[in-house]
Amino acid sequence: MSKSLELDVVGSSGASCCPPVVREVLGVPDAERLAVMFKALGDPVRLRLFSAIASHANGEACVCDLPDVGLSQPTVSHHLKKLREAGLVTSERRATWVYYRIDPPALAMLAGVLAAG
Repeated sequence: MSKSLELDVVGSSGASCCPPVVREVLGVPDAERLAVMFKALGDPVRLRLFSAIASHANGEACVCDLPDVGLSQPTVSHHLKKLREAGLVTSERRATWVYYRIDPPALAMLAGVLAAG
């Protein structure tokens, strides 16, 4: 059984939890949360799926609208599950289709920790 981490990516003030790595060394909890996200995005198929969802016109993508990545549907579903477990995307079932959207706080956390300033 896979272990998933619960992500607390945004504090009550709305600021991301992690300072840019160029300003401050990451603490253990933040580094562990970010490692799960980066590990999920470290797979080229997951990165392509993440990009397809993020760039979709209305901010969400039906699984039926995702590009063909050369893998079977069960394998694509596995990769989407890994993105969900990492806290990078959320999903909603509508009738027989599942719609995915990028989780804005997770995206802000990734962008914030990589910011140069």
